[in-house]
Amino acid sequence: MDTIASLFSFITTPVSWVIVQFHTVYGAIFGPDTGWAWGLSIVSLVILIRICLIPLFVKQIKATRAMQTLQPEMKKIQERYKNDKQRQSEEMMKLYKETGTNPLSSCLPILAQSPFFFALYHVLNSIASNDTIGVINQSLLQSAQKAHIVGAPLAAKFTDSQSKVEALGASLTDVRVVTAIMIVLMSASQFFTQRQLMTKNVDTTVKTPFMQQQKMLMYVFPVMFAVFGINFPVGVLVYWLTTNVWTMGQQMYVIRNNPTPGSKAQAEYLERLTKHVTQHDKVGKRRDRAIVKAIVAKGRDRNEFERKFINGLSKANLAAQADGTVIKSDAAAVAEAEDGTPTTATGAPKRQQPKRQSKSQRQHGGAAGAKAAGESEPKTSLTKSDEPEDAKPAAAAKKGGAKPAGGTRSKAQSGQRKGPQRPKSPSKK
Repeated sequence: MDTIASLFSFITTPVSWVIVQFHTVYGAIFGPDTGWAWGLSIVSLVILIRICLIPLFVKQIKATRAMQTLQPEMKKIQERYKNDKQRQSEEMMKLYKETGTNPLSSCLPILAQSPFFFALYHVLNSIASNDTIGVINQSLLQSAQKAHIVGAPLAAKFTDSQSKVEALGASLTDVRVVTAIMIVLMSASQFFTQRQLMTKNVDTTVKTPFMQQQKMLMYVFPVMFAVFGINFPVGVLVYWLTTNVWTMGQQMYVIRNNPTPGSKAQAEYLERLTKHVTQHDKVGKRRDRAIVKAIVAKGRDRNEFERKFINGLSKANLAAQADGTVIKSDAAAVAEAEDGTPTTATGAPKRQQPKRQSKSQRQHGGAAGAKAAGESEPKTSLTKSDEPEDAKPAAAAKKGGAKPAGGTRSKAQSGQRKGPQRPKSPSKK
């Protein structure tokens, strides 16, 4: 660890300068030689670094979302080239290049703050060795050596010998109890941060090896922190515990206000948003409007939770607009139902208007109706005056050369005559 820390010795001067500036402020309040002054100086250093890393954190979130979106395609590549690892790697790199995704972007915050972490370790290790470093002169060195956090010196480690701990003005039991508690808290915060990411902010509709890897890291990282933590000075444990708590709170904020689509966190977020919008008849925050706008733009590609959100607005006589706002809907306003069919503002299916029939369709329909009505009436015997009218047009058509109607022609071809027929006279032999 000392060898690695020495590689970042070039940044020890800026880190020590920042700590000394914060120590000047807190020393005037709590006293220059107290653990509060030096401990809060380290905590403030962490907060300053993490604020500067917020843009990288936003980039990390976008990279993680992009990786989750690519999981189905990655799974297809793995299944297609499962016997050819080289071709599989080439196709993966091609997919990353086409989509502009970098898997290492999710590790940017950790990689960016690693130099500060090792620089702080180098500073505290020099304090424990009674060596001045950076802008920490001899007087500040003596003040830092006197500082104790709950009875443990700032530069003491869990693995230090009793003589070394006594030289710093503390007992070995106090140092090991304090460091053990801080290591447990550090590992627990790391486990909880990874667990809430896996249980709340992962799309449950996609089952990929990436999720299994994340689940494995949920157990591996806390064990790594526990193993390496026994070699960290108390000041470094304060640094790492603070950055874990910051990461946990920052992630809770993101999960609550900008969850991954299809995740459990999105279902909870849309339930809260539906309740707020139905009570106030508007979308208040710009962040909420952006999410509503994205949901409206998806159309039929919405997931289960997003369709439920749209239907909830419809039941409250509200309609989501393309710009992310909502308006009061009337009887003419139409929203999409869960199955994609048009509905009214109350959520009932929209009444479909019958198609307009042409003149010929109406005439044929009237003739069919009359025929159906005529079949129900009793038949009477035909007289001379009751001769059917369709026989007359047939005769007229024969004289004038016009074609008979379809029905008359078909009956004529069958050899049948209309009207009463005279009985045939017996033939004379």
